Amino acid sequence: MEAPILFISSIPNFLSFFIFFLIIYLIAYFIIFPSWKPKLRPEASSCIISFFHGTPAVLIAVISLLADPAREFHAPNTPFQNLVLDYSISYFLMDLTHYLIFYPSDVLFIGHHLATLFVFVTCRYVVCHGAYAILVLLILAEVTSFAQNTWTLANARKGDVEFAAKVYGLLSPPFYVFYSLVRGIAGPYFVYKMISCYISGAADNVIPRWVWVSWVIVVVTAISVSILWISNNWVELYRERSRKFERKVR
Repeated sequence: MEAPILFISSIPNFLSFFIFFLIIYLIAYFIIFPSWKPKLRPEASSCIISFFHGTPAVLIAVISLLADPAREFHAPNTPFQNLVLDYSISYFLMDLTHYLIFYPSDVLFIGHHLATLFVFVTCRYVVCHGAYAILVLLILAEVTSFAQNTWTLANARKGDVEFAAKVYGLLSPPFYVFYSLVRGIAGPYFVYKMISCYISGAADNVIPRWVWVSWVIVVVTAISVSILWISNNWVELYRERSRKFERKVR
């Protein structure tokens, strides 16, 4: 009965956060980006709510982890950590709604959001343990979000706005480097530590094997897709710079 009681007691926070992200999305769509092309307005609005989730989530996740002396992969969730999970669950549910309405054929992002929600929800409401691992992964995933959202907005308008093209050109290399370090080195290393702990059986009494195995599958898949995405962007950047160099030589 503990899990249902925890779920019911957290509904006010969850609804408040969801309404918050919904309002931000509507403000972005109807007030901030009314002059943008219909195809770009939803994506830009999604970036805005991501701004309001990514960096704040990183900050409060770090604070919640530092406030907990039991920073172990199988430690029970603290109330503060559960609050952070509720915040992120609300954001991903709002962004999932955005994709289902505007991009229902984008199976990759819809699948990513559903898988992420599965991890957060099972950690928050099913096992009530393991927030340390999930929040560190959240930090690694969202620490690049501010740069990525700025890059995405600049990329969307680089063809018709000169300032956007300059921002895109200046931001791309450092953003790619930062993203590569986080997703290509820090992320895999932490997942290795996480898997080592779970395989040892240290969490078996509080986190069922099917739960942590599911978490590992989702996280490894997400990191693999991220590495593929940034690799493709590095290739595209190289091609762009090569074309510019060839034009200058001619």
